[in-house]
Amino acid sequence: MAEPTPDSPPILPMIAAIQMNSTPVVADNLATAARLLAEAAEAGAVLAALPENFSIMGAKETDKLAHAEAFGRGPIQDWLAETAQRLGLWIVAGTVPIAVDGDPGRVWAASLVFDASGAQRARYDKIHLFDVDVPSATGERYRESRTIAHGDPAGFAVVETPAGKLGLSVCYDLRFPELYRELAARGAEILCAPAAFTAKTGLAHWEILLRARAIENQVYVLAPGETGTHSGGRQTWGHSMIVGPWGEVLACLPEGEGIATASVDVPALHRLRAGFPNLSQRRIGV
Repeated sequence: MAEPTPDSPPILPMIAAIQMNSTPVVADNLATAARLLAEAAEAGAVLAALPENFSIMGAKETDKLAHAEAFGRGPIQDWLAETAQRLGLWIVAGTVPIAVDGDPGRVWAASLVFDASGAQRARYDKIHLFDVDVPSATGERYRESRTIAHGDPAGFAVVETPAGKLGLSVCYDLRFPELYRELAARGAEILCAPAAFTAKTGLAHWEILLRARAIENQVYVLAPGETGTHSGGRQTWGHSMIVGPWGEVLACLPEGEGIATASVDVPALHRLRAGFPNLSQRRIGV
């Protein structure tokens, strides 16, 4: 490959959103994730994000408890470290069930970041839990707090990556813009929102929320999702997306397992912020 000349456009880092239809079988899910992460690395991504519940989507919410791991060790975390190192790829592990000391009936829904050497670099425990009755004829009802512990409300996580400064969140967090405002204030240039949005709420709100979070914080949003029908009948929306800081959808995979990729131009993001300085013009909550 020819060396770039001084007048060549800069080579921009690429990021990838991994879309999966996860099952109750951890080994099967890790095999699918390995294939899709390899595809992302082959496409040139420096960072790839897996969806929420990528390692297990059980028929019942309690199914994940059997796969809870102590933080820092366990089959899922070891696999993530090995895969990141083998592919030379930064990986955002959507959520991993991390054991809660003294509470065997619940886990942390932890979003973990591994660098290209396989080192674990950041952890965020999902703060906002999906305890809702979805308006629908099927009577969908979710109570995540029965099996998941609330993350620390002050547990913000921003980590420097080869693509830019990455702020972590998970799924239902998207409905709470104050979290993202704080991540932007802490320097985030990319916001990651791995999800398992329901088909009903995804149709109504997924793209709107992602684009709003991007626009109001002038950041990229990396949003990998679960897709299709899962064991137990739950249906997830898919439509994994990467959104730019002007709110433009840069990539979207509507359905099916696969990847969505886009390049990240952090210098252009900062030029946008300089010329359209809404982040510095706030008068409420400053």
